[in-house]
Amino acid sequence: MKQYLLSVWHDGAEYPTPPAEVMEQMFRDVDAFNKELEASGAYVFAAGLHPASTATVVQSSGGQVTTTDGPYAESKEQMGGFWIVKAPDLDAALAIAARGAAACQGPVEVRPLQDESED
Repeated sequence: MKQYLLSVWHDGAEYPTPPAEVMEQMFRDVDAFNKELEASGAYVFAAGLHPASTATVVQSSGGQVTTTDGPYAESKEQMGGFWIVKAPDLDAALAIAARGAAACQGPVEVRPLQDESED
């Protein structure tokens, strides 16, 4: 079965923190979604991320390694979390992502992971 990255995106610069009752409902919905994924056998791994402002970028060029603060991408949209799921095909992964998007109240990008046979 193929694996897919379902990444949750939001506007990092202008994303307002929802009221506490909305956040609590989102947490409950995402928790229920995670339990559904686990029960179905589709769950591989999931995690929320700290804000992109906490990122450190590591680059290597000509044998020199440098690190810089902040996100690598200069973008107002930032990834806030992700799931790795197993699904038989893209349509099934999209159906899972639709439930995840509803639970976290935000867009979810779906990308297949490369497998060894695709290298």
